[in-house]
Amino acid sequence: MAVTDRGHHAVTQRHRSCELVAFVRKLDAAYPAGLLICILLDNHSAHRSRETMRYNAIRPDRFELVFTPTHASWLNRVENSSGKMARSVLRHIRVASKTELGEQVGRYIGMRNEPPLVPN
Repeated sequence: MAVTDRGHHAVTQRHRSCELVAFVRKLDAAYPAGLLICILLDNHSAHRSRETMRYNAIRPDRFELVFTPTHASWLNRVENSSGKMARSVLRHIRVASKTELGEQVGRYIGMRNEPPLVPN
């Protein structure tokens, strides 16, 4: 089994089930069929909604939704990664729009997804 640990992002107007399902559909399209996609989620209501679970049910063996324990944000890799991004990239900048914010986040995720440089 190959583990990629690739980051993906979406900047949306709201944080509802329909935005999450749209994001999961993008993940579905980004990876080859037959590959299990493990998604780490917190316990936000949109992540546990009927709409989200219904979509997951129609794609059996495609997604594994892993929920962090309630009130344990320090265990959430997404929270930790977001904090690191905020401290290193987004600190002291101003963005004019959500589009610009999405571009900044996208650059950070792209840089994070690059293979590490290993000295000879």
